[in-house]
Amino acid sequence: MELLHLFWGFFVANVLGYGGGPASIPLMYEEVVNHYKWLNNADFSQMLAIGNALPGPIATNIATYVGYDVNGWLGVLVALFATIFPSAFALILLLKILNRHRQSTIVKGMTLLVQPVIAIMMVALTWKMAANSFSSIGPVHSLIIGMVAFIALIKFKIHPAFMIIAAFIYGGVVLPHV
Repeated sequence: MELLHLFWGFFVANVLGYGGGPASIPLMYEEVVNHYKWLNNADFSQMLAIGNALPGPIATNIATYVGYDVNGWLGVLVALFATIFPSAFALILLLKILNRHRQSTIVKGMTLLVQPVIAIMMVALTWKMAANSFSSIGPVHSLIIGMVAFIALIKFKIHPAFMIIAAFIYGGVVLPHV
């Protein structure tokens, strides 16, 4: 039964995750943390940070970690299939349909108007992760790290992977001595 839940949780999150990994992260959070309770908020945040530092799409990294945690290697296979199958199937099907009707105002409206919903989902997830950061390392470190990352990403266009590595180093070298 757990494998079926694993399949369904990741299938739903990725079927509805219009826009790829970033859009499906809040949906995966809902399934993994709130619905099935495979991870708690802090564990999900840590897994997300590690998953972002690793190569590959974040959705498959999350599926791999949670699948293994829930049911070993069989859980990995089920979660990965549930994550990849909706995208692969929908991509083939939708590209054929959208290509045929790309000038339609309905198609243009559908693809444009879903973007604010995805943006709000990302803001909500960011809010939850920030609250977890404040409670685990404190507001001072959270705000300093957040501002440095924001400036580095926006102003200096530093790749996000380097920011994640820098945060790992800061967390391993500085935080233990504070």
